[in-house]
Amino acid sequence: MLHSLSMRDSSQKPKPSSIKEYIAHSEPTARLKLQQMVDLIQDTAPNAQQCISYSMPAFKQKGILVYFAAYAKHIGFYPMPSTLTYFESRLTGYKRSKGAVQFPIDQDLPSDLICEMVLFRISEFEKNK
Repeated sequence: MLHSLSMRDSSQKPKPSSIKEYIAHSEPTARLKLQQMVDLIQDTAPNAQQCISYSMPAFKQKGILVYFAAYAKHIGFYPMPSTLTYFESRLTGYKRSKGAVQFPIDQDLPSDLICEMVLFRISEFEKNK
């Protein structure tokens, strides 16, 4: 996984120990989007726990549900490759890779889509009980 630009150089900024700390050390233009991401995920997965993994914010519930990170021009969202494959037809307007999708920093987050992807991840864990 790639580290966010705001956390890449450990000599300039400390490694975050919480999502709140990650947001506080992020660029001001990304803070609102990051907090929106946190709120969306918490509302969708109220039993999920916040954590930092690979120096990125993450939520876990029987395993990592999703990661996300701030970059200069986008918010990276990492809901695992199976999720991106399942939602492929709805991601055509976004840059993406096998395991990540990029939501431009200057556009609204696709709230419904993010929530649906989080629910999909929860259902994956439920299937694998």
